[in-house]
Amino acid sequence: MAHPINILEQYWNHTSFRPYQEEIINSVLEHNDTFALLPTGGGKSICFQIPALIQDGICIVISPLVALMKDQVNSLKEKGIKAMAITSGIKYSELDTLLDNCIYGNYKFLYLSPERLQQDIVKQRIEQMNVNLIAVDEAHCISQWGNDFRPAYKNITILRQLQPHVNVIALTATAKPEVIEETIKALDFIAPKVFKASFTRPNISYQVLHSEDKIYDLEQQLKTHQGSSIIYVRSRKMSIQIHNILEKKGFSSTFFHGGIPTKDKTDRLNQWMHNQKEIMVATTAFGMGIDKPDVKTVIHINLPESLESYYQEAGRVGRNNEDAFAILLTNKSDEQALKNQFLKSLPTLEELKLMYRKLCNYFQISYGEGEQTTHHFSFSNFCTTYQFKSSKAFNALQLLDRNSIIKLSQQFNYKTKLQFIVSNASLFSYIETHSPYNIVIKTILRTYGGIFEHQLAINLTLIANKSSVSEKQIIAILHQLHKDGIVDFLYSNTDSEVLFLQPREDDKTINRIANVVEHQQQLKRTQIDAVLQYIANNDVCKNKQLLHYFGETTKTNCGSCSVCMKNNISEENKDIKTIITQIILALEHQPMSSRQLALQLALTKETVLETLQLLLEREIIELTVGNSYKIKQT
Repeated sequence: MAHPINILEQYWNHTSFRPYQEEIINSVLEHNDTFALLPTGGGKSICFQIPALIQDGICIVISPLVALMKDQVNSLKEKGIKAMAITSGIKYSELDTLLDNCIYGNYKFLYLSPERLQQDIVKQRIEQMNVNLIAVDEAHCISQWGNDFRPAYKNITILRQLQPHVNVIALTATAKPEVIEETIKALDFIAPKVFKASFTRPNISYQVLHSEDKIYDLEQQLKTHQGSSIIYVRSRKMSIQIHNILEKKGFSSTFFHGGIPTKDKTDRLNQWMHNQKEIMVATTAFGMGIDKPDVKTVIHINLPESLESYYQEAGRVGRNNEDAFAILLTNKSDEQALKNQFLKSLPTLEELKLMYRKLCNYFQISYGEGEQTTHHFSFSNFCTTYQFKSSKAFNALQLLDRNSIIKLSQQFNYKTKLQFIVSNASLFSYIETHSPYNIVIKTILRTYGGIFEHQLAINLTLIANKSSVSEKQIIAILHQLHKDGIVDFLYSNTDSEVLFLQPREDDKTINRIANVVEHQQQLKRTQIDAVLQYIANNDVCKNKQLLHYFGETTKTNCGSCSVCMKNNISEENKDIKTIITQIILALEHQPMSSRQLALQLALTKETVLETLQLLLEREIIELTVGNSYKIKQT
């Protein structure tokens, strides 16, 4: 049997393991059921990949994340290791062939979603495979207390029946004690070996900064902490806006979100990975499975939806163990924005029942039918037809997906796409002789930057609303532009795909998952409360707060977070009278903002704001209409 270190050197070009990796690998090779909690950047995948490579047979990996499955399969293939992922959209005949390859084709890894374990053909073929290990990635999903509970994860126990002699390794980056306990029980572990790395990342400075001007403070943080950075935002539109602002200010940046063509995603990722672009502005899905050791700073412009997701995203800094910074910019409006996005848009049980009935009606599915039927549809048209708010409708469809009622495709492969294939001058020459098309063409140009360089997915409803032209007319105009050689136009009246996993039974279908849905929604409310408590608590070390949330305790303050730094500054500036005097003298000359005072007096923004608040309470100063401060006239 090959030694684990030799496999590590051969395929990963490393000469030593990270903490806990070797112990976990040895536990798996000794055929123990093993639970591994390794925080982000701990190298979880190696813990099951190396044992699988050492032993004869194939490793079955269960994962809920299609993108992560594909990334790991591609990475293994690049190393010359035979691996495959069976994802949605595969025909039965193709699935039959792929599963045969796993039995007879010397494959080492088969990646599956938990939903696949419901299919008879998959179960039958797994029983015939020479399985050497079962790996459950994102194992917290099996627990109702986990931050991403998926009832389909309960199907994993089928593997223990199909392959009763094979040991299991469960892996996760974020799990509270009750989640670990429930996961071990649900996976039917016998005498489990549990490896739990500390959540402490001593080289990371966790900073929560209250900001009334996030763009200005973002700029200052990037100047202060120069190096490879990720800026997390909540929307695709915002990723583009922040990128454009940074570029204008002279920063080297690019942006990344789910709607970008695959080639552009690859190009932008490579630019950032190789430091051709220093800053990546991205939505929160970015970074999963990406190991870039020299990331200096992660900045959140918006509040995260949970401390679990925040810890994972923040944990992408400082993997080279050098000093790094996880910065969260927040202001008074963020609390309501967070609740609006993640709580107000949660559908009630009755709304979920209505949504399910309308979805079945939309596709004309009769009662008792529809199981395993696939349908393409336009999400925006579905919402318009039944006058649903898009955010609530999308959350309802995701709930149905998460609870295995439907399978919703979020790849959006069926979008209407457009590219202008003539020069700018030729286009405007064309407009002069085709004036009826003027408003539609100009609306598209002003809505979609880069449409001359790339074929982009376009939203016909958005263009119709902006131009006050009907969708039907816009489609006709674009067809004519295509015929005239002005554009490449690929029209699709669908942007999503839904697979019904159960026969239609209306309220009965939803009643079966009612308790789970209510539990998930209560968990979401608890997670939001934890985030708000984290940003509001400026008395306890931020590292201590995070550790406490994950069930870990420490008596030592980190010394580098925003709370510890504030306390250090307070110790250095015990003479508050001196600071008060400096501010009053400065304001006697002219009204000034807190930012101007901090710059002029060489004080931290926090110290200035605290002192200003004290002076406001004593009615020594007052706030002007323009949000500056001035001496109060008596």
